[in-house]
Amino acid sequence: MTQGFIAHKREFDKKEQTVATHLQEASAFTERFAKKIDSAQAGALIGLLHDFGKYSQTFQTYIKSATGVINPDEDTFVDAKGLKGKIDHSTAGAQWIFQKLGALAKKHFSGKSQNDAILALTGIQAMSLSVASHHSGLIDCLTTQNGQGFINRIQKADDKTFITECHASADKIITDQAHSIASTDLLDALVVVMAKITHPEQNGFAVSPLSQAFYVGLYCKFLFSCLIDADRISSADFETPENTCHRSTKRPDWSLACERVEAFVDALKPKKPVDGIRQAISSQCKKRAVEKQGIYSLTVPTGGGKTYASLRYAVHHAKQHQLDRIIYIIPYTSIIDQNAAAIRDVLEQEGDQTPWVLEQHSNLEPELQTWRSKLVSENWDAPVVLTTMVQFLETLFAGGTRGVRKLHQLANSVIVFDEIQTLPINCTYLFCNAINFLAAHCKTTAVLCTATQPLLNQLKQPEKGQLHLSDTNELMPDIRQLFDDLKRVDVIDKTKTEGWSLDDISRFALDELETKNSCLVIVNTKSWAQDLYQTCIDGVEDKEVVFHLSTSQCPVHRKQLLDTIRARLNQNLTTLCISTQLIEAGVDVDFNSVIRFLAGMDSIAQAAGRCNRHGTGGTAAVYVVNPDIEKIETLVDINEGIKQTQRIFNQFKGQDLLAPEVMKQYFDYYFFNRAEDMSYSVNSKQAERDDNLLNLLSQNALNPASKTPIPLKQSFMTAGKVFKAIDAPTQSIMVQYGEGEALIAELCAVNKQFDAEQYYQLLKQLQKFSVNVFPNVWKKLQEQQAVIEIGSDLGEGQGIYYLDKQYYSEAFGLSTEAVNTHDFLMM
Repeated sequence: MTQGFIAHKREFDKKEQTVATHLQEASAFTERFAKKIDSAQAGALIGLLHDFGKYSQTFQTYIKSATGVINPDEDTFVDAKGLKGKIDHSTAGAQWIFQKLGALAKKHFSGKSQNDAILALTGIQAMSLSVASHHSGLIDCLTTQNGQGFINRIQKADDKTFITECHASADKIITDQAHSIASTDLLDALVVVMAKITHPEQNGFAVSPLSQAFYVGLYCKFLFSCLIDADRISSADFETPENTCHRSTKRPDWSLACERVEAFVDALKPKKPVDGIRQAISSQCKKRAVEKQGIYSLTVPTGGGKTYASLRYAVHHAKQHQLDRIIYIIPYTSIIDQNAAAIRDVLEQEGDQTPWVLEQHSNLEPELQTWRSKLVSENWDAPVVLTTMVQFLETLFAGGTRGVRKLHQLANSVIVFDEIQTLPINCTYLFCNAINFLAAHCKTTAVLCTATQPLLNQLKQPEKGQLHLSDTNELMPDIRQLFDDLKRVDVIDKTKTEGWSLDDISRFALDELETKNSCLVIVNTKSWAQDLYQTCIDGVEDKEVVFHLSTSQCPVHRKQLLDTIRARLNQNLTTLCISTQLIEAGVDVDFNSVIRFLAGMDSIAQAAGRCNRHGTGGTAAVYVVNPDIEKIETLVDINEGIKQTQRIFNQFKGQDLLAPEVMKQYFDYYFFNRAEDMSYSVNSKQAERDDNLLNLLSQNALNPASKTPIPLKQSFMTAGKVFKAIDAPTQSIMVQYGEGEALIAELCAVNKQFDAEQYYQLLKQLQKFSVNVFPNVWKKLQEQQAVIEIGSDLGEGQGIYYLDKQYYSEAFGLSTEAVNTHDFLMM
């Protein structure tokens, strides 16, 4: 093997990783990952050639100068910091694949099926695209106004890509292996895979041309994900060799998991009226777990024990089909800790060599990773993963390379969507197409859990990709009877034409508190929560009985408050809680009375689940009120939900407003009115023209360049940038609350003498001491100089920020104004 071609140089001992070693390692990983989608050969080749351009002398001079191999005094030295752009070392491999396989395909399919030739070319382009994009995120296939695009990249001049030089310089073992893989067998395998993905009928459902194109785009992303993860693993394990032993190479012991779940279930003794129903739901989930993989719904009223029932289904299903992992998608970070703790209590025991459960919901790491943050990134490599819907959607649709790295882990998995009705409306078609693709082609089972199923399989425009969910795939046998059996509350419409004033609502809440001993008020905005809390606390003698909850408080702060609230409720102590809607989806609390601000019926149903949760003392009341003044003009989802709920109240007056048929009618109204919002619209300021992400990631028909004779048309990079800009506009800020103050101080100290493992552990701990803020709040905090960037004192900002402690209130959490602690304590 030729010596001297360096891929990476290790910091701590100056050891070099050769290009050949890195390429072979990446090839082996990518091959293993891509096998999950029947593309092992394709994965092996893109892994082998992704850094083919590193065989150029230009790149070698660059890296040897940057790492000190070439002395600055030598003539060949180049100042890496002075370069206007990085040395292109990704295009050469992309060109190799496109040229070599393209010529082979032309010969192989000559006189044969033209359709097979097109399918093969589609697969070839997907492979080439992955290699070309592995530093930037998937690039646009069609040429943009700036001249960028796949064709421009693949036609890039030799003096910029160095492909001829790399052919001559590359290690023989690499070129021999590449030529061996790049065979007609690979072409035929690509045809088989692409034919399945583009077939007009899949899993018994019709698939439109638009969805077929979308599936092809997801195949590209899947291959890309395999390559990115493989590249990162090889690089990171070379830099930190001790990480290698912690990587999962074996399938989890699902038999053991099943034993532990069954032991937990057997130990549960019915104590309350609803416990027998919960046991029946759990048993039904176990019974259905042995069925084939696919898309299922689990429709259970709030308080029906969905967390444990879905876990029971998931472990038995994973065992039945020998899957790699279980992934829980949770709507809000506020309940991940709660659900993770519940699952750990069941699955993890003292003596386990590795943990079963991974929580992954941090927004602390920036997309533009430095060499430091690359070392501490995660890839969902655990038996049970809990993450948020935002993280899940970003993994599928955001640009860059950080999120997409985890995408291939969705294959060979059970994905449980908790409270699926919280899916952002503009992501509806993107989500449905993605789940259909995963179920049809990636050995993925999806379970949609909620009390209020959003009818994703009955959309107004099914050709855009509604969910392939059949009626027989509902896990519960008689939903209507189940809702009757678990009926514990009545929803009472107390809205009035003039609306309720702040004083009226506070008096109502305090009256409920006096007569029923505990009351929860759920509002739509943080400002109402703060005003109502302040008014109520002024109206009671014992200030300790009133609580406030919102996402302006960090998770640790909220958990402490919720623990206190639960303890008081369990002891039947007087308790009044004013909360934003964060408390609705899955938070285990049980109040005697609930007052809900007017919102969508799904939100009202979730609020009802926080009242009389265990069915003691007959039927309780959930009151719906409408505030007289509420600044929600920009909150489209809430406004539309309110409009349709008022329609439901009028139509079903005097009936059970939580009945399944009522909820179905609500979603019929809601989805019909929002049909045009479901494709993720973008405007000409965000992209080159008014468009939508569904189109950009499929046929891209509005692009004038769509007639270009290449099979892939997707504008991946354009869509990825827009998706992140719209769907996740928040900035994460660490706060100095409780232990968070010491952890932030330690992180700042570690940053000065960087230790990857310690840095990673601190970031992980600080997830629970962070608050996400929207751009308007972020701007105010910056103007107040209330946020400090980690590393800014070293001139090397990490894109990770913490809050001046003066801007965090014990009552309300993060504030845009300095908090007078003394005044608060005297309140």
